[in-house]
Amino acid sequence: MMKIRTLIYSVREGFKGIHRNRMFSLASVGTIAACLFIFGIFFFLVSNFDNMMKSAEAGVGITVFFEDGISEGEKKEIGAKISARNEVKDVIYVSADEAWERYKKTSLKPELIETFGDDNPLAGSDSYTVYVKKIEKQADIVNYIETLEGVRKVNSNGSTASGFSAINSLVGAISVTIIGLLLAVAIFLISTTIAMGISVRKEEIFIMRMVGATDFFISAPFVIEGIVIGIVGAVLPLILLYFIYERAVVVLSERFNTLVNVLVFIDTKTEFMILTPLSLAIGIGIGFAGSFFTVRRHIDV
Repeated sequence: MMKIRTLIYSVREGFKGIHRNRMFSLASVGTIAACLFIFGIFFFLVSNFDNMMKSAEAGVGITVFFEDGISEGEKKEIGAKISARNEVKDVIYVSADEAWERYKKTSLKPELIETFGDDNPLAGSDSYTVYVKKIEKQADIVNYIETLEGVRKVNSNGSTASGFSAINSLVGAISVTIIGLLLAVAIFLISTTIAMGISVRKEEIFIMRMVGATDFFISAPFVIEGIVIGIVGAVLPLILLYFIYERAVVVLSERFNTLVNVLVFIDTKTEFMILTPLSLAIGIGIGFAGSFFTVRRHIDV
């Protein structure tokens, strides 16, 4: 019963502290909201960019050609060995006839096709198209396939694979740096707000100590204050970001409809299933960390 009364007291005093220092509280809420809004925009960019990279990676395949005179059984054996590798996502057999039909559709004008008649200039060029789970593993698979008996040639776009890996690494590094800076700014502002609250209530805290109040009883309202500021600062940008993202996806999809295979956006529900708990956790974490460590540093006044 005593713990419940203490909790009620802490929550009530926490809200009083927010009202008492409302200018600093509003500034803290505004800054956290601004930081998490920027974080949300950056999260959209990074997650959708990563999704588009994965879609693009899925189209980067390795083409495996066989030696002349190889039997169908040997081709199947090569395919089985490649499929058995953990790095491999899919192995697709492409016959010479299929390869010729694709080439005619994508690279030849109708008048040129007629000159070939029923002949297939790609006869004997059966192949496997191999897709890897992670683009950075492509080089390892190429090296392995080249060692297989019966393989004449392996074509791969190594520069594209390296480019995707480099871009992903760069985006990851930028993400960590910006998020770290945003968190540092937000924690600093929460700390300033809580420190002001402790300064204003200096005499009250002194009296509470004289009558035997514990550190927990004294500090709990300040921690609650920080957490509430963090929650409010997280909820406000989430509401705004929801409408912005939903509208932006519609507008970009309509305006760049010719790039529908490239601009593969994550749907709003899926995006916010991750962003909502993440933003709330960051907001609460900022509020708790900023208030808890500030209270510990300034409570003995």
